[in-house]
Amino acid sequence: MERKLPDLDIPENFVTGLVGEDFPEAILGLYRYPCRLKAGIFAFCSEGVLDATINLNRYRIEPDSFITLSPGSVIQFHGSEGPLRVYFVGFSSEFMVNVNLIRSASDFFPVVIEEPVLKLSPEEAELYVDYYKLLRKSFLMQHMQNPEMLKCVLNLFVLGIGQMYREYEGNGKILTRGEELCKKFVQLAMKHYVAERSISFYAEKLRITPQHLSVTVKKVTRRKATDIIARIVVMDAKAQLKSTDLTIQEISYSLNFPNVSFFGKYFKRYVGMSPNEYRKS
Repeated sequence: MERKLPDLDIPENFVTGLVGEDFPEAILGLYRYPCRLKAGIFAFCSEGVLDATINLNRYRIEPDSFITLSPGSVIQFHGSEGPLRVYFVGFSSEFMVNVNLIRSASDFFPVVIEEPVLKLSPEEAELYVDYYKLLRKSFLMQHMQNPEMLKCVLNLFVLGIGQMYREYEGNGKILTRGEELCKKFVQLAMKHYVAERSISFYAEKLRITPQHLSVTVKKVTRRKATDIIARIVVMDAKAQLKSTDLTIQEISYSLNFPNVSFFGKYFKRYVGMSPNEYRKS
C-alpha cells in the first residue's frame, strides 16, 4: 500500500520571513522526509546553498536563485552549505483558492512545474531582496493583514514570475521529446479544460495516439494525464466555491458539467467532500 505523504500548510493567510534570522536553519530539517505542499510558497536564496528535491527532481539551490513551490508540490530538504539567508513568503491553501490561480497563471504554470528553481541576474536578485525586505517589514508591522492587499501581493508575484519564466523559455532550454510533449499537453489542458476532458481530444490535438500520450505523461510527471486535467478543473472549482457567490449549479455549468449530480461526484472523487461541504469548510 502506498504511504500517504504528510501535507504541509500554513495556519494563516500569509507569512513571510527569513531563514537564518527569523527562523533557524534547523527548521528545514523538519522536512528531511518528503511532504506534499498545500500552501503556495515563493522563496529567494541570497546566501548559502540548499540541497533539495522538488517533485522528485534533485536541485542544488545556489545564491540568487528564485524558488516557486506551487500547491501540490512534493518537497524534501537534504541539507545545506554555509550560512543560509532564504527569504520567503507563503500563502495558505485556503487563501490560494480564493484567487483563481489557474486562470491567472495559465501561460506559465506548466513551466513552473517543470522547473521550479530559476537563477536570477544580479540586478533581478537585488530587486527581489528589496521586495522581500519590504514585505517582511510590512508583515512585522501588521500592515499585511487585509485580504485585498494580500491578493495584490500575490498577483504581483504571479505577474513577476510569469515574466521571469517567459524570459527563461526564451533562453532556449532544451527539453526532451517527452518533456516537450507534456508541456504542450498541460498548456492545451489549461486552455480547453472547461470544454474537453478526454485524453483522445488532447492526443488528436497533438497528433499522437491516446496510449502514447498517457504513457509519456505518466513517465515524465509520475501522474496520470486524466489526473492532471482533473487537478486543473478542481482548482478552478475550489476558487469559485470560495471566492464567489455563484450557486453550485452555476459553477457546475460554468465548468461544463452536464448536471449538478455529476459535478458533485467528480468533485468528491478528487477532494474527498462534496462542493457544498467544501464551501462551508
